[in-house]
Amino acid sequence: MSLNKEILQILACPKCKSDLTLTGQEEGLKCSECALVYPIREEIPVMLIDEAIPVQDWENGVRAQD
Repeated sequence: MSLNKEILQILACPKCKSDLTLTGQEEGLKCSECALVYPIREEIPVMLIDEAIPVQDWENGVRAQD
C-alpha cells in the first residue's frame, strides 16, 4: 500500500493539527502529539477522530474501533 507523499505532506492530525507519519507497514498515519493512529483503508486515510486508534492499541494489533 502506498500513500502519495504529497498528500502526506499536507495532512495534519484532525485533533491537534500536528504532522503525521506513516506507520511501519503504511497501514496508518500516526500523530505523536495525540498518541493516535488514523487507519488507512483501501489506500484512503480515515481522518476521523472517532475512528482513531490509540498508539498502544495499534502496536498490540488493533486496527479498528469496536
